[in-house]
Amino acid sequence: MNTPTLARGLTDAGQLPADEREILEDLLRQRRGEAWRGETAVEAKKASAAFRAGKLKAQSADGVIARLRAAK
Repeated sequence: MNTPTLARGLTDAGQLPADEREILEDLLRQRRGEAWRGETAVEAKKASAAFRAGKLKAQSADGVIARLRAAK
């Protein structure tokens, strides 16, 4: 069984006509966006549950941003 690889995918994509490469790009971008939204929704549900369970405290956005910048 041939396992797909990035190199093979790029080679195959490079052989497509230009209009089909554009369609492929759009589809990949759309799928990645959908995956990101799904992952974000799962994390938001976990954070919301943790907050309701008292495991997280309410904080100001400015305070969180300041701590993130300081952690760099």
